[in-house]
Amino acid sequence: MRGPVTEPAFAHRGRRTRRTAGAVASAALLLPLLGAAPPPNATESAAGLLQRAFASAATEYHVPQSVLLAVSYLQSRWDTHGGAPSVSGGYGPMHLTDARTALATATEHFADGTEDARGDGARPALHPRVEVPAESALPARLRTLPKAAELTGITAAELRTDATANVAGGAALLAAAQKSLGEPLSADPANWYGAIARFSGADDAATAAAYANDVFDVLHTGEERTTDEGQLVALAAQPGLKADTAQLKLTGLHTVAANDTECPTTVSCEWIPAPYSQFGTNDYGNHDLGDRPASQSIKYIVIHDTEGSWDTTIKLVQDPTYVSWNYTIRSTDGLIAQHVKAKDVAWHAGNWYINSKSIGIEHEGFLASPDAWYTEAMYRSSARLVKYLSEQYGIPLDRQHILGHDTVPGPTTSTIPGMHTDPGPYWDWRHYFELLDHPLKRTAGKKGGLVTILPDYATNQPAYTGCVTKGQPCAAHGSDEVRLYSDHDESSALIKDIGLGTAPTTDVNDLSSRASTGQQYAVADTWGDWTAIWYLGQKAWFKNPATAPTAVSAAGLVITPKAGLTGILVYGRAYPEAAAYPSGVPAQSISPLPYTIPAGQQYVVGDEVPGEYFYAVTFDTGSHRVVVGKDMYYEIQYGHRVEFVRAADVDVVPSSKAGRHHRR
Repeated sequence: MRGPVTEPAFAHRGRRTRRTAGAVASAALLLPLLGAAPPPNATESAAGLLQRAFASAATEYHVPQSVLLAVSYLQSRWDTHGGAPSVSGGYGPMHLTDARTALATATEHFADGTEDARGDGARPALHPRVEVPAESALPARLRTLPKAAELTGITAAELRTDATANVAGGAALLAAAQKSLGEPLSADPANWYGAIARFSGADDAATAAAYANDVFDVLHTGEERTTDEGQLVALAAQPGLKADTAQLKLTGLHTVAANDTECPTTVSCEWIPAPYSQFGTNDYGNHDLGDRPASQSIKYIVIHDTEGSWDTTIKLVQDPTYVSWNYTIRSTDGLIAQHVKAKDVAWHAGNWYINSKSIGIEHEGFLASPDAWYTEAMYRSSARLVKYLSEQYGIPLDRQHILGHDTVPGPTTSTIPGMHTDPGPYWDWRHYFELLDHPLKRTAGKKGGLVTILPDYATNQPAYTGCVTKGQPCAAHGSDEVRLYSDHDESSALIKDIGLGTAPTTDVNDLSSRASTGQQYAVADTWGDWTAIWYLGQKAWFKNPATAPTAVSAAGLVITPKAGLTGILVYGRAYPEAAAYPSGVPAQSISPLPYTIPAGQQYVVGDEVPGEYFYAVTFDTGSHRVVVGKDMYYEIQYGHRVEFVRAADVDVVPSSKAGRHHRR
């Protein structure tokens, strides 16, 4: 949502030692009966401790181990995050919430009032009123950890920092939920649907049901992965399992009145409208009424993070003097709130051209807080929404159309330094595209000519600075990005972005020399374990060893300057030629950015689009116009951000015909 921020104070906690109570070891003998991993032997490594913790807690609290594992997977994918809380104050594999200790609203970070998220110089920049609400009574979903402490007798400190204790706390909460429904502590996972729904902490039946359905999806498919602490955890698939969904009635959760939200039926979605209202002297906010897709195509979905808590974010989007976006997704349970209809134009991207052709989705989270993590419930809910929107509006599921806010281009040279950097390097694009049912993968042999950036998220841990204090190291954490150098040597200079006007750094918000998972580039050179790509008009190198590749081969179309041209201009928006504007609509400047593409370089084509401008600068929609020109543009992956080039300036060729050099 916002640009560079300071990390919340709660985002880091020290690493802790794991409790190894005798009960954990003895419970391991029960694992064969529970369908999990075999019991340990004298030579077994510590990598199975967490699996045995699930078995122990399941036995002690009479919760089916598969239910406990599936709920935990949806909460955290079994990761512990070093004892650090999520954005909603959730700790450990069970995401037990203790927002009194880790209150996200205590460190909200929003715009300084000088940005123009609308991204259109035809109207003055907005000056949002930022109000951080006073601390108030917290909903039950944000204080499950104290409840777990009451049920187990385990201290809150242990529940926050010890994974074994945390799993026990989650089991106790599930058992208590089952008892509160008047249901027996059944060994059959099918009989726990109501307890799972209540465990979600959702305020309404639809959200609780969506959460429980996700848990049962995990039970049906099974999962296996190595966690962030090297723990191998497995859950066997139960494809024939049928939940007793009638138990939802026992929860007593209220039913949300029918609404006209634009969401898939597989998620819980509520309507919290952003206001379209006039105020002050001929001013209005916080979005524009439109007629999409009839008048203009919707080509992009922009992924944001909120840089604030759910409650504060919802209050801001209802402020007519602030900016807007189409949807917000909650961390704890994946609840979706829609604020702006798809036909209308939200002010979220900082680039008016992208705004007018996109849908913006905010996710409760913090960019510069690697351990204020995104929950699996939120990832899954978001993926379902994006798949739905893709089908509704014909938006391709690739990184040229599913943009991060950090890949939206600055519309003019002066705006480049202030463009936003969320969701940042800790958003797991690889996992996200798996949930979109469009996994990122190799699509060509060695002669494909392109690469798709695709490091292993968990083990790929480039060093970043500036999460807590400027210049200071961030905590080691998985990342979706690779770092780019001027030569095939990690001691060589980082790639510089001349549009930023500053020397490149490793700061978590500095995008100068970073390529992100799913982005595609033309191969410029190779040297041993290194690959060079064309990036920001330069040859940029990243480490790509065959034994642990950070990119895979791809094929596609690339643009290259037409023969005879020494270089071509690059644009941050695809606006029409002056002759296309009708009377009464001022022609917008076609402003090139400070970037160029020299002869001989190639850049991957994302789309071909006509020049287009949505004239909407008044509250009265009668003057609104969509101007479409004859000049065509290609969207390209230029650096970390996408950009545009005029079709008349380039040739489009298959990547296999692009010129490349190979060295050893």
